Amino acid sequence: MNPHFHAVIPAGGSGTRLWPVSREATPKFLHDVLGLGRTLLQSTWDRVIPLVDADRTWVVTGTSHAHAVADQLPQLRSDRIITEPSPKDSAAAIGLAAMLIHDTDPQAIIGSFSADHSITNVAEFHDVIGQAVTAAEQTGDIVTIGITPTYPATAYGYIKTGSHLGIPGAYAARRAAAFVEKPAASVARTYVYSGSYRWNAGMFIATTEALLAVLAEQAPELYAALRSVADVWHDEQAREQQLAEVWSGLEKRAIDYVVAEPAAEAGRVIVVPGDFGWDDVGDFDSVAKLRQPVPGESSAVYAIGEECQIVDVDTSGVVFSSTDRLVALVGLDDVVVVDTDDVLLVASRSHAQDVKAAVSRVAELGRQDLL
Repeated sequence: MNPHFHAVIPAGGSGTRLWPVSREATPKFLHDVLGLGRTLLQSTWDRVIPLVDADRTWVVTGTSHAHAVADQLPQLRSDRIITEPSPKDSAAAIGLAAMLIHDTDPQAIIGSFSADHSITNVAEFHDVIGQAVTAAEQTGDIVTIGITPTYPATAYGYIKTGSHLGIPGAYAARRAAAFVEKPAASVARTYVYSGSYRWNAGMFIATTEALLAVLAEQAPELYAALRSVADVWHDEQAREQQLAEVWSGLEKRAIDYVVAEPAAEAGRVIVVPGDFGWDDVGDFDSVAKLRQPVPGESSAVYAIGEECQIVDVDTSGVVFSSTDRLVALVGLDDVVVVDTDDVLLVASRSHAQDVKAAVSRVAELGRQDLL
């Protein structure tokens, strides 16, 4: 891989649709929600590190999560953990990382890879990222990864692909014609059947020079605020003072809206199609789909948790448990059970998206201790 390639792993978000496993103090990226023996953050590290060594791998996370990140990633350099006082979405997180990286390596190419996604075909992922890095270096454009859709998803945004570009070393690269918002089901079906649309997985690869130029043009106030922080980053006292002064006033904006969409309108975004088993692990239905049966396993109920004990009769679904209680299930289809010391969640997979509404109700009850 290019010696100027740097990986940025944004590790944020509360993952409310995976509550009560995921909570504000311990978000989903810190958990092994797929029962693989590695947390989502660690799995992301495992995928990325063959492409870039630890010296060029950066994690952006909340101040309150920095110690947990360091504990889970012992190979990560302490000065490669970029901490945010509060979440301000991906434009601020990736923008600040890009500035700090550019200051150390003006020829840098960065790739952003969320800490809480799942990828099953790692070899194909590596090939696609290799093409993306090549395309970014050769063209100076913003490059994104477009996931080949497997069904008409309404929970993801889409990228409309254009003409094939014929870039040497990036054989699959195409022009990105447009980014589109999460569609209605009927529209999603037309997207999928057309063969011209890809899911937007939020992966962006670009030279820091190109990315920061678009950020400065499209969001000058955000750029200036981040630049003021980056300029004093290595002076701890000055950094904390500057963060206290400007961070709370930053607008929450996604990198898609600030950088990718305006660049696409200007014909400056490339999409490399990818088919490597990507999932954003957004809810318990995703978890159930991704959970692989253990060889010889006869039960249709998947157990996740070292202490998880299940008795199931004519039942299918997934059970998370962090307690030593026995969970007995009878006559239930596609059930989700999460058993923790202070919360018991029972839901159907078909209503997995509605767990977020339950979290809102818990907040209304004033039970901040459970969030």
